Formats: sequence, C-alpha cells, structure tokens
Amino acid sequence: SGATKPALRVYKEANTIAMSPSATNPGLTQSGDYPNFFRTIASDDAQALLEVNFALDTLNLTKIAVIHDKGDYGKGLATLVKEGLEKRGINIVLFEGVTPGAVDYSALVRKIKAANPEVVAFGGYHPEGSKIVTQSRKKDITAHFISGDGLKDPSFIKIGGEYAEGYFVSSPSDISNIPATVEVTAALKAKGQKPGNFGLQAHAGIMTVFHAIEKSESTKAEDIAKVLRADSVSTTLGNISFDAKGDVLGSGFAIYKVINGEFVELKW
Repeated sequence: SGATKPALRVYKEANTIAMSPSATNPGLTQSGDYPNFFRTIASDDAQALLEVNFALDTLNLTKIAVIHDKGDYGKGLATLVKEGLEKRGINIVLFEGVTPGAVDYSALVRKIKAANPEVVAFGGYHPEGSKIVTQSRKKDITAHFISGDGLKDPSFIKIGGEYAEGYFVSSPSDISNIPATVEVTAALKAKGQKPGNFGLQAHAGIMTVFHAIEKSESTKAEDIAKVLRADSVSTTLGNISFDAKGDVLGSGFAIYKVINGEFVELKW
C-alpha cells in the first residue's frame, strides 16, 4: 500500500488502469480519488474485522496489545484493529509503533511483557514479525500472536522457526481447489515453480483485465473500467467482479495458523 499510493497519482494522470493483487489499505479505493484503481484482494477493514472477531469470539480473549511498523499497511491495519476492538468495548493494553529493519526489539518486548496481554496483534511484514515473536518467546511471553497477510510468507516460518509455531495470520482464503488455480499451479510446477503469496491474485487480476480488453475491444482506461465493474469473470480466485470503487467481490480472508512449519487454514 505504501508503494501503491504515490504510484496511483502517476497512473491517474496517465489515464492508465492499475490492478493490484496485494495493496489492502482501505483508502486506496474508498477515498474515491483513484477511479482507475482495482484490486483482487479484500481491503484491510475486512481483514481487521476478521482478526477482531477471531480474538474475541473464538479465542475468547480480551486483554490485547496492538503494535505496528508505522507504515501505510502496518499502521493502517493496526489502527483498524484498534478501532474494531474499541467498538466492541475493549480497551487495549498497549498501542505501539516500531522501526522497521531494527535488529533488536527488546524495548518493545519489555513493554509487551509489562502490559501482559493475552493476544498481541501486529500490523506489518514478516521480517519484523519473525524477530518480534522470537524475542518475545525468549522472554517467556506466552500471548497469542496474530497478524495480517504481510506475515503469510514462507520466510516468516523459515526465520521464526520454532517460535513461529502457533502464530495466527489473516490472509486470502484457500483457493487451491478452484479449477483455474489447479491448472495454473500445475503449469508452474512443470517449470519448477509455484505461485507466491499473491501470485494467484495477480493472475486473477490479469485475467479480468484481458477479459475487459477483449469484451470492450478497446485499451482505453474508461472502456476497460466499465467492463471490470460490470462483469463477473472466472479466475484463480473463483468468479470475481469489482464494485464501483474498485474493490473485489467474491474473494475474502481466512485465518491461518502455523502448525508444524506450515500455514494451515482454520475452519471456525
């Protein structure tokens, strides 16, 4: 989201369609400033609500700390989680920002330990997330950790190792059995590759743009946008379309848990 926001000004001035598989900040679409922008991933307000409901209604825990990396994505998601908790009548025990790229997060860990939360919600990416949970566990902090899709990356598990076990992550729902996904994944496997965390969202975005160009018989942004908002297209995410603001319809988030070194989608 941090990279997408300034780039959108350029695309808008050039009257060019922008399609993102990973930029989740709500304001990118909901502000109405970028009518040329579409995304094949749900926005962070949906992701934050899922995390809040999971913590309160499934884990049944209410003593929650919220931390973030001060970035557009991380702080944006963390703020939405904070607001969602407050709407449910929960007073969070800690709301703290950290500096990305730091080696030592001991000052933050001390604050977490002093607040003694039952759940730590982190808004940010896997390099910081793996360090924070590792240093927290080494200081005997037993709270559950939950984060957004910025942590659902194999590197998080590889770096976090045993300390990543049990971590909860919200991320796009499992789409492995959708016919188009089976076909695309098999084609990549034949080349010794596999889709990355947002690879299938990217593929879906390209397919919807191709469809819009073919149907409109045009490469003009306004013609493509009109079809994107009107048609449902079969993709690696299933049948999707876009609302008037450019948000995807038909694809959402799920909760995953790190179990035996793998992200496992939970049914709850």
